[in-house]
Amino acid sequence: MRMEVMQVLHMNGGNGENSYSRNSTVQRKIISLAKPIVEEAVLQIMNNNYPESMGIADLGCSSGPNTLQLISEILSILNSKCSQLGRPLPELRVFLNDLFNNDFNGIFVSLPAFYDRIKVENGIRSYSCFISGVPGSFYGRLFPSNSLHLVHSSSSLHWLSQVPTGLENDAREALNKGKIFISKNSPQIVLDAYSMQFQKDFSLFLSSRSRETVSGGRLVLSFMGRASTDPTSDEEFYHWELLGQALMSMAKEGLVEEQKVDSFNAPYYAPCPEEVRAETEKEGSFVIDRLEAFQIDWDGGGREVFEAAVAAQRVAKTIRAVVESMLQAHFGKDIMDDLFRRFQELVEDHLSKTRAYYVNLVISMIKK
Repeated sequence: MRMEVMQVLHMNGGNGENSYSRNSTVQRKIISLAKPIVEEAVLQIMNNNYPESMGIADLGCSSGPNTLQLISEILSILNSKCSQLGRPLPELRVFLNDLFNNDFNGIFVSLPAFYDRIKVENGIRSYSCFISGVPGSFYGRLFPSNSLHLVHSSSSLHWLSQVPTGLENDAREALNKGKIFISKNSPQIVLDAYSMQFQKDFSLFLSSRSRETVSGGRLVLSFMGRASTDPTSDEEFYHWELLGQALMSMAKEGLVEEQKVDSFNAPYYAPCPEEVRAETEKEGSFVIDRLEAFQIDWDGGGREVFEAAVAAQRVAKTIRAVVESMLQAHFGKDIMDDLFRRFQELVEDHLSKTRAYYVNLVISMIKK
């Protein structure tokens, strides 16, 4: 699939049944797991260089209830720390970034209620926290030089800037036939293409943030990864395999062209910790302070009794809210309901046999 990722990748906006706003439990769990590491980074910034004006960027902020959760938590941490020290709260410059088609209107509409809440909870007035939207790809510069103290990104960096090149042979034939992502049957050239694209993108991300972040500034990054160094160990991202199976079942029934399935490749990569460390050291601008890996149920967990059917419905809605824009751009919107019904059935069958987890990496870095 050759497509401009910046034009077609966005979470489902609004507040409807299939919106990201109503189907982002997994992402909220990830933010919660990373909270202690974010708190540690914020406190170290304050201890090392109590800034009068503090620049904070949340990259890949999306929209919905999760978007302002991070900012609310940072404000609470700062308010507590400043109270202990008897010092005023720094003026906060908060930048919310995502791609151009993100539902920024949904974020802005929610700001009055957010300002009211932080005033009640922490006594913080709106003129102490200036929030703005910054559309654009974080694979490149977004902010002025030396303007940021803390950069946060959650559930975003597993998305590549583009579908890797080299997934077709010289005759323009797909090399990853019947698959939409890396699988056990993918040829080595496909694995190499994905790995090289991740290396290129992650290096560009780090070098861009290096110019924008002050010396001693912090990055806290949370994104999907994998435990094994083997990219074909699909336990962590088997949902792509099942989504591909759902598409192929439609192709066999003549509802989708098989060639269209062959030509779709997800612009996604879940690296192992070793890859992250290697690329960070190679780029050279940051030192990794902490690198943690967490397991998260496909549906976000949080229930005492596990029911495969209930979990499968939540998984299907979560994945649909995230990837539907890309699938519509390639296959058209008419097949979406049928596709995700089939996907849900496959997920239910899979979850009835095994408990499925994502691996989420949380990395805290310090600017040299």
